[in-house]
Amino acid sequence: MSESEGTQRSLDITVVIPTYNGADRIPAVLDKLRSQGVPDNWQWEVLVVDNNSQDNTRDVVKQHQENWPADVPLRYVFEARQGLAFARQCGIENAGGDLIGFLDDDNLPEATWVAAACSFAQDHPQAGAYGSEIEGQFESPPPADLKPILFYLALNKRGDQPLQYDPRVTGVPPGAGLVVRRHAWLTHVPANLLLVGRVGQSMLAGEDAEALLYLHRAGWEIWYAPTMKIQHCISASRLTPTYLQDNLYGIGLCRHHLRMLALPVWQRPIMFWMYLLSDLRRVILHYFKHRSSLGTNVVATCEMKRLLGTFISPFYLFTLRWKS
Repeated sequence: MSESEGTQRSLDITVVIPTYNGADRIPAVLDKLRSQGVPDNWQWEVLVVDNNSQDNTRDVVKQHQENWPADVPLRYVFEARQGLAFARQCGIENAGGDLIGFLDDDNLPEATWVAAACSFAQDHPQAGAYGSEIEGQFESPPPADLKPILFYLALNKRGDQPLQYDPRVTGVPPGAGLVVRRHAWLTHVPANLLLVGRVGQSMLAGEDAEALLYLHRAGWEIWYAPTMKIQHCISASRLTPTYLQDNLYGIGLCRHHLRMLALPVWQRPIMFWMYLLSDLRRVILHYFKHRSSLGTNVVATCEMKRLLGTFISPFYLFTLRWKS
C-alpha cells in the first residue's frame, strides 16, 4: 500500500522516517522537520514508512498532511514486512530524492539538519553515506556508572571536524541520522539483508552496519558530518539492566557477519579462527576479572553479554541462515 506511486525522482533529498507504532513519537519529529531552514535552491520531501504499525500512525500522518507546507511534500507508505532493514529499503525504493536522510521516530533534528546534509554531499562527492552528531535526550538522567556503554544507544560524537570512517578500525556510524546516496544504495546494497533489525523479542541489530559495509566494499567513502546534529530521545526503559544486556548481546550476535563483510574473501577462513580464539580469550579474561561483580555491576555484566554474543556469533548466524 503506497501513496507515492508516480513520484518524479527530481528532488535533492528525501527524509525517510521508518516507524513502528510511532503515533505518539512521530509528531515531534515532523514538527522539527517543518521548521527546517532549507535554502530555496534545495528541493526536498518527507516520507514516513509505517513498518506494520498496530496503532493509528497512519491517521497521525494524515492529520499532519492536511496542514503541511505545499512546497515540501509529506508522504506515507506502508511496509508490512517487520524489521528496520525492510522499512529502510522501502523508503529508498519510494523516495524521490537523490539523497536519503534517515531519521528514526525518536530523532529530533536541529533546524539546520536538512541543509547541512545537502551541503555535506556537495563538499564530499565520494561520500556514499555520512552520519550525524547524535546527543542523547534522556527521559531520566542516566546513572554515572553507565557512561562507558551509553554510546551503544546510537549516540555519536566524534569531534567538530568531518571524519572519514575506516570500518575495520573506527566502525561505521549509526543508522539514526544517516544520509546515503540513493543510487549507491540501490546499486550495491542487497534488497534483502541478513540482518533485518530488532523484531519482536529479538535484539539482533546490525542492519545499518551491514548496508554501510556493502557501500564501503564498493569503493564509497563513509563519513561523520558534525554539522548535522540530532537529539536522540531515550526513554527510561532503555536504561534498565535488562534492556542494556539484551541490546549488547544482540550487538555481539551480529559481529561475525559484519567482520566477514569487512574482510577480503581470501582472508576470511584464517580470520575466522583468529577471531574465534581471540573472542574466547576475551570472554575468559573478562570473566576472571569481573566474576565477583557479574550480576551486580551493570557495565561489567553488559560487556560480558556482548563478549558472549560475539563468541557464539558465527554459530548463531549459521543456524539463522540454515533456518532461512
